[in-house]
Amino acid sequence: MGEGSSRPPIRSYRDLDVWRDGVTLVRDVYRLTQDWPSSEQFGLISQLRRAAVSIPSNVAEGWGRHKRGEFDQFLRYARGSLFEVETQLIIAAEVGLTTADATADLRQRIDVLSRRITTLRRTL
Repeated sequence: MGEGSSRPPIRSYRDLDVWRDGVTLVRDVYRLTQDWPSSEQFGLISQLRRAAVSIPSNVAEGWGRHKRGEFDQFLRYARGSLFEVETQLIIAAEVGLTTADATADLRQRIDVLSRRITTLRRTL
């Protein structure tokens, strides 16, 4: 269950680029939403943060199942959560909580992470 050929062997989910990228995305979603209005605390802030946290969490949980089929299933869950984050970023821009420019980098990294998850699934 490795990623890349020039790296040390994958011994833990923490060694996976998809997990690392997911954690970075969570950090950046928290930073983006920290100054949003408190009226969104139980709305888009909560939804967006929860979906973002779900990405690396599902990678870790799937890895912990020790079965390729289950790992694949959890990678699909992670990818679904990734698309939730993307959709919620679009909605946040549409309702004026942020701008498309402010989320452009996040959306690009979402595309890259989606491709990486797909590639990892194919290697299983």
